Amino acid sequence: MLVLGIESSCDETGVALYDTERGLIADQLHSQMAMHAEYGGVVPELASRDHIRRVTPLTRACLAQAGKTLADIDAIAYTAGPGLGGALLVGASFANALASGLNIPVIDVHHLEGHLLSPLLAEPRPAFPFLALLVSGGHTQIMAVHGVGRYEVLGETLDDAAGEAFDKTAKLLGLPYPGGPLLSQLAEQGDPARFSLPRPMLHSDNLDMSFSGLKTAVLMLKNQVEAELGQIDEQTRKDICRAFQDAIVDVLCGKCVKALKQHRLQKLVVAGGVGANKQLRAALNAAGSKRGFAVYYPPLPLCTDNGAMIAFAGAMRLQYAHAAGGFTVKPRWDLGSLPAA
Repeated sequence: MLVLGIESSCDETGVALYDTERGLIADQLHSQMAMHAEYGGVVPELASRDHIRRVTPLTRACLAQAGKTLADIDAIAYTAGPGLGGALLVGASFANALASGLNIPVIDVHHLEGHLLSPLLAEPRPAFPFLALLVSGGHTQIMAVHGVGRYEVLGETLDDAAGEAFDKTAKLLGLPYPGGPLLSQLAEQGDPARFSLPRPMLHSDNLDMSFSGLKTAVLMLKNQVEAELGQIDEQTRKDICRAFQDAIVDVLCGKCVKALKQHRLQKLVVAGGVGANKQLRAALNAAGSKRGFAVYYPPLPLCTDNGAMIAFAGAMRLQYAHAAGGFTVKPRWDLGSLPAA
């Protein structure tokens, strides 16, 4: 079965083709990063208009990449939420119109389910059940994943997501949008011994997290350094970036280890854009080697939003006969409301 996946939840237009026998056979992605950089953040109206411009050419490119035609597609999956309402409407409109014209099923996919299942596109692929760390610009959650549609939230951030904290902290340090990836690059060159920042809720009796106060701690450190030195030189900026990243990584890693032990799981899946962070991966891999659990990641290009994860999640839904479909978008959508396989 050949499934076309459409992703348009925010500022990336993703289109992909997933074959249930051959795997991922085509993947096209357009990022709006350069367009939004001028405004220092995503402008929803501009995002929606750009999705309209990109989705048809990307679909044609996908078909050409795979050597397929529209007649070869058996089903279409699209991101129905959560996300920006206008952006979601573009993908929903395109997917439903195309599915209607081809007289094939259409599957509405939860964006976070796409991320949670994306590590199954890599080899080796984990078997259910496993623990999942979903860590991105908009979400930071620890979940027990028992199967398709069977997700139990064990802990989550009480305020900013980790990716959001990265971007906001980068802005505090004068880095250009989007600052999170650049902050991580600078942190690699920072001195881990020069500054120390708090690890919020690391030793709390639950699996929740909080990163908003960490931004405040960075601001106070920045002000202190400026008062002492007059300005922040490049190496000092790198050292602050390192201290910030160390704090985030310690909290995420510590909470995952605690969750694995509490719920007696031996497999950890990491998904979402922050899952590409080199220091986070190294820390989790080291903890896994020491404590005897395995860690799985999606392929690096599939950590951020993409059509491949939507096509794959749609194929999984079809496999378990849960293809409700229909024209719908849900900017706010509780993952726990999904039907279980």
